[in-house]
Amino acid sequence: MTKLDALAKDKAGEIEPRSKKYMVFLVIFMGLIGNMDNFLSLVESYITTDILLFYEMSNADFALWQGIFGVISFLVFFVAWFFDAFGRRKGLLVLMIIMAVPCLFIGLFPGNFIFFITMYGIVIMGTQSNAWQIPITEESPAQKRGLNGGIAFLIGLIPLYAIIGDDIAQALGWQWAYGIQFFVFLGLLIPLYFMKETQRWKKSREEDHGGQFLRIKDAIKLLNRKDAIYVVISSIVYTLWTISFKIGTTWGGVFYRQHLGMSEGDFSTILTIGGLLTMVGAGLGGLLLDKLGRIGTLMIGCIGASVGFIFLGLSTWVLFYWFIYLFMPIILAWIMVYFGEIFPTKVRSTAVGITNTAARSSYVTGPLIASLLFIIFPQWVGFWIVPGLIILVPLLSLLLKPYETKGQELEDIERDR
Repeated sequence: MTKLDALAKDKAGEIEPRSKKYMVFLVIFMGLIGNMDNFLSLVESYITTDILLFYEMSNADFALWQGIFGVISFLVFFVAWFFDAFGRRKGLLVLMIIMAVPCLFIGLFPGNFIFFITMYGIVIMGTQSNAWQIPITEESPAQKRGLNGGIAFLIGLIPLYAIIGDDIAQALGWQWAYGIQFFVFLGLLIPLYFMKETQRWKKSREEDHGGQFLRIKDAIKLLNRKDAIYVVISSIVYTLWTISFKIGTTWGGVFYRQHLGMSEGDFSTILTIGGLLTMVGAGLGGLLLDKLGRIGTLMIGCIGASVGFIFLGLSTWVLFYWFIYLFMPIILAWIMVYFGEIFPTKVRSTAVGITNTAARSSYVTGPLIASLLFIIFPQWVGFWIVPGLIILVPLLSLLLKPYETKGQELEDIERDR
């Protein structure tokens, strides 16, 4: 072993492993925050039809407004910086507040569309942070990082939006399908009290920032050329994934309920099965990350999701709609794990934040693309084929030869990438 290797191992040894009991707690807690995130991202799969009726709006017009107010999502960078500057624990509190408080306002004051779409934009901005995955990355042993991240992701994907979202909408109105999450937030404050700040963040704050809080300007200056390359790779993948994901989840319900005339009950069943398949996809993604590696996992996810989108447009078969719900989470599992581990601790959240901010362009372009597709393809065939082609483009990022991180400690990745 070289002196450099020995030094790296010594530094890695300074991080005291968390107990198995605490790691179980952390994985479950982060998974619950992820579930709040997932509920708010996907409940629109069911209630978009109700929103269109409530505001007497066409598909193309609603997609256009989504694109305009999607600019709010660019503020996600400041959420990520807050995680690096003030710690993961305080960052999670701010993240949950951003997602929960606007939901309460939607529930209480749905009458004005501009007010609703503003609150909606803030909520969606919060769901795009994905920063709840960072504590798992920093506290997990190298051999279990993909598995722990996959389990947290799996918990996050329990399809409560499909199981109870329609019941809430029917009983209380579509607006409370959002509003209910404020009360979930109040419950999540209890485990937050017992969460510990991650050891790697505390160590990085002392060694890299002199015990001081990290300013935005300083955080950006810490990024080097390698960081910039991985920001580019991550941004490409996440942007194109989000465009396809947003189109698929927002408009699937309208496609089946409105265009094909399917009953609410039948689509609710389809959506529930789709939600369960996202859990299968998340678990499969975590397994593939640890066994097959990061690059192979990305390839499988992109190809499988593309098949789902393209053949849904060609056939309308529900099987291919389920393909989307199965394979898109595999790509997202790659995003969650790889984004967290490829960047150094001192700028991890900031780098992820820049990536998320770049990817937020998709929350403007995605709905605008959907609005245009409704005009060009009123029969929906091309509407599904286009995102199927888009989700293949991330495979071009492999030409940049991203570093394979499977089974390596974060300190080793930082040194060798």
